Amino acid sequence: MQRLNSELAQYKGLVDQWNDLHELLEELDVAVEIGESENSEDIQEAQDLYDRLLRQLEHAETLSLLNGEYDKCNAILTLHSGAGGVDAQDWTEMLLRMYLRWAEREGYKVSMVEYSPADEDGIHSATLIISGFYPFGMLSSERGVHRLVRISPYDANHRRHTSFAKVEVVPEFSDEIEIDIRPEDLKIDTYRSQGAGGQHVNKTESAVRITHIPTGTVAACQNERSQHSNKETAMRMLKAKLLEMQREQRQETLDGVKGENREAAWANQIRNYVLHPYTMVKDRRTGFENANANDVLEGNVGGFMTSWLQARARLGREPVASDT
Repeated sequence: MQRLNSELAQYKGLVDQWNDLHELLEELDVAVEIGESENSEDIQEAQDLYDRLLRQLEHAETLSLLNGEYDKCNAILTLHSGAGGVDAQDWTEMLLRMYLRWAEREGYKVSMVEYSPADEDGIHSATLIISGFYPFGMLSSERGVHRLVRISPYDANHRRHTSFAKVEVVPEFSDEIEIDIRPEDLKIDTYRSQGAGGQHVNKTESAVRITHIPTGTVAACQNERSQHSNKETAMRMLKAKLLEMQREQRQETLDGVKGENREAAWANQIRNYVLHPYTMVKDRRTGFENANANDVLEGNVGGFMTSWLQARARLGREPVASDT
């Protein structure tokens, strides 16, 4: 029933989108007729409606590109700090804030299921479940290594440092999808929650970490008070990661393209974020760039997502990073 309700909400969103476009177009027609009187206020109203229509058309075009097998699914987004020490841990927390801001401005629901703060500053890792309108399809573009270049706030000599963080995004599958996981292949650990969650969470070993021994795949959850609930969520996340791993292995076999499961270090990044000596964010797979790096870090990453979806549609496969 939950799956059917989710699908119904997706289709209703599509219908509402096209109804809104139709109504906006009719309003613009009327405003243009009135604006022919050369009244400055009427002309400005027509211009505002035109700008709104363009933005909604761009949004509709992006949604038309969301035709992947799992694009409708909720997204499980996990961030890991990579090479760069404390700077990398701080960078990982900056990325976490960027995706939270993006989700908020786009109207997605976010659940923080794992949060591992670093000793000095920043975080080692964090995992979010993002639900709403085609979240996995939108966030698929973010999978890979993200590189930051800046003057380090942790360097007393104010030198430029390079830091790395890795972003994993997998679809959250319904319980109807079967995957064979043998109990003897699992290592289940419990521990105290390290993130926000109230005194009860931090005083009891309610958090659960499950390791799939044959593959080394790990899933953890700590956002619920109940250890049982956390175990259920962690198992659902583990299943999603294993299914995505199988998909990537099949894809590598078919086209010989290496997947994005790379070490978070030099030469592996999909996107560069430069804050010094100039500001620029550039995607190495699509060439899309934005000189306003601070705006991107505030959650304005939609342009990068759209350009990746356009490249996927044009190439018939996921775009890969170039050497430039």
